[in-house]
Amino acid sequence: MAEKKWILILFLTFIIAVSQVHHLYMGELASIMLEKLQQWRKPFNNGGKNLAIGPNLTACHSSYGRPDLLVYCCPPGFQTPVPFTDFKFPDPSPVRVRRPAHLLNESFIAKYNKALSIMKSLPYDDPRSFLRQANLHCQFCTGAYEMLNRSGSELNIHRTWMFFPWHRMMIYFHELILGSLIGDDTFALPFWAWDIPDGMTIPDFYVDESSPFFHSQRDFSHFPPRVADLDYSTDDNDPRFDGKEQTETNLAFMYNRMVSGAKKTELFMGCTYKAGDKNCDSPGTIESAPHNTLHTWIGSGLNPGREDMGKFYSAAKDPVFYAHHSNIDRLWEVWRDINDRKLDIDDSDWLNSFFLFYDENLNLVKIKVKDVLDITKLGYSYEEVDRPWLNHRPPPSVPPEQARRIIKLKQNENPVFSSDFRRVLDGKLTVTVNRSVKREKVDEEETVVVYGIVVRGNEYVKFDVYVNLSDDTKMNPKFREFAGTFAYIPGGGRGGHDLKKMKLKLGISELLKDLKADEDESIWVTFVPRTTSCSNVSIEGIKIEYIK
Repeated sequence: MAEKKWILILFLTFIIAVSQVHHLYMGELASIMLEKLQQWRKPFNNGGKNLAIGPNLTACHSSYGRPDLLVYCCPPGFQTPVPFTDFKFPDPSPVRVRRPAHLLNESFIAKYNKALSIMKSLPYDDPRSFLRQANLHCQFCTGAYEMLNRSGSELNIHRTWMFFPWHRMMIYFHELILGSLIGDDTFALPFWAWDIPDGMTIPDFYVDESSPFFHSQRDFSHFPPRVADLDYSTDDNDPRFDGKEQTETNLAFMYNRMVSGAKKTELFMGCTYKAGDKNCDSPGTIESAPHNTLHTWIGSGLNPGREDMGKFYSAAKDPVFYAHHSNIDRLWEVWRDINDRKLDIDDSDWLNSFFLFYDENLNLVKIKVKDVLDITKLGYSYEEVDRPWLNHRPPPSVPPEQARRIIKLKQNENPVFSSDFRRVLDGKLTVTVNRSVKREKVDEEETVVVYGIVVRGNEYVKFDVYVNLSDDTKMNPKFREFAGTFAYIPGGGRGGHDLKKMKLKLGISELLKDLKADEDESIWVTFVPRTTSCSNVSIEGIKIEYIK
């Protein structure tokens, strides 16, 4: 049957070619034949549904690092296609072991120092050079490339399910290049373990001014012994908490981002992003924070966008970027482990999406998402560290029955319903959200969906979301009412101010159970602006959805 269809296709192609010569007489016939040809071709091209993503490396252009700043980070000679090879798994031995940065010995730091110094000395026309490595992040995180075979469709890997695999690819090749520069195939990048108490300060060797790890474009007030604020807001000029309380807050925050708020794939990985898709703009828990928050926390407050780490176009110029993203990569593995790999994505479009990177031998390599899902095959592992945040399930700030009475009283005084919600977030706002649609299955996750989020302006934006908050003095991730956060770094695209409509999805099933509100017909959702820039944020609405 297949052979007959191919014969028909060839025959029709011949007729159409002839019709081009006699188009005055056969134009209508050619149109009909073309339509039939497209229909019959479908069984041979996966039904025309191959929506895997890939970059067009010859279609690079200027992009916006900030909405007010046009940048150009395209590689030299990109207009000319370069031959590439398909990725092949490396020899399984030796295994490169990534260790916590705060536990590294002087011997390893000296080795890393040498490798980084050599990388920084390479000329810009060498793809292995540090600046070329840094510009990879600029190219793929600001929309500088178009999607392959989709002219005008910019490729951006942030706030989508491409976030984790793309960054894994980037630091994987970065690591191999560093090792090759010093002839050490056991070299492994360290990870900044900011999710455990002993690792929550910037590792000491990154603040040594005499080393290549030091970077001048940082917020020096956040150097050790300052504990990192995983829930950072730029409007907090002074620490919200002392070191001990900040540590406890960080651990409760991590529980929300890794456990209670990340019970479904989309909640952790981000929205489904396929070729030609312009509507996917919803980050996963870890990407929004602590990923975005720590980028901003490290960047210099003396720069308009808290560059370098505070903006994606410049972030990878700071050596601490690679330790930060090694930990992000580790947490992806930890989340998969917590869920016994049951939430892994099996969508063929995601698995077959690909990117291209230069390896340590100056070969351009095409690597697919499915190639990077087993780090053992990639030849590296992570040294095991404690996961203390697993034991930091937060308690309600107020006993649930008492909270219900307080909420009912306040609700009667000033009711705001989600049906008339369209607002600018210029102050704290509480909304009553109806839960009339009940989940169908026990394993469905109830989510608060904030949709139609539009951010105007150049500044970092952050607001927190609480459920059934009855005591305004206890607005803190350490309490169960905290549902999640929206942390946004503006920039990207040709137009700068593209004003995309974003979504924020927050898993709340465990939260509602702990607040004894899982049988209530409605909940109270409170938005708390954490930056003055929230006055530039508008929200269309809020609703309840269930994820299977």
